[in-house]
Amino acid sequence: MNPTFTIGDHEAFMDFALTQAQKSPPAGNKFCVGAVLVDADQGKVLSTGYSLEFPRHYKGDPGTTHAEQCCFIKIADAHDIPEERIHEVLPPNTVLYTTMEPFNERLSGNMTCATRISRLNGAIKTVYVGIKEPGTFIAHNDGQERLEANGVEVVFPVENWRYRITAISMTGH
Repeated sequence: MNPTFTIGDHEAFMDFALTQAQKSPPAGNKFCVGAVLVDADQGKVLSTGYSLEFPRHYKGDPGTTHAEQCCFIKIADAHDIPEERIHEVLPPNTVLYTTMEPFNERLSGNMTCATRISRLNGAIKTVYVGIKEPGTFIAHNDGQERLEANGVEVVFPVENWRYRITAISMTGH
């Protein structure tokens, strides 16, 4: 059963996303990221995800699964539809909380999370982000710019958590 939080309580949702990030197995070649897909009108968590939650090559993707992707996979599986059609079943005011800026480049060859969000026909209008991607693996991640160019608002609601989120994200480095 997915929890419900007070509508608009960004800290509670980001804290829940951070809890997901802590489930990600630490490794020096990736970040520990957590994500939570939310019906913002109800304050209800629709799905959760964390880096490497699903095995490598899950459903034919060439790389490892990212947190946002795992959220989308769970919605797709629950409705027995392909991931690219989840916009058909998401509530009208669906938002995404993620502990790290969605990537716009993947070294694995897997589809980027910025692309996954953008291809949902506006089903996700706002992405709440904990921290920018630190540039460890990709020199300049322009995920925020790409999302905004596609009409998705990117908000950093808990700037005072930057050090806490960074510490968890970098576990294993």
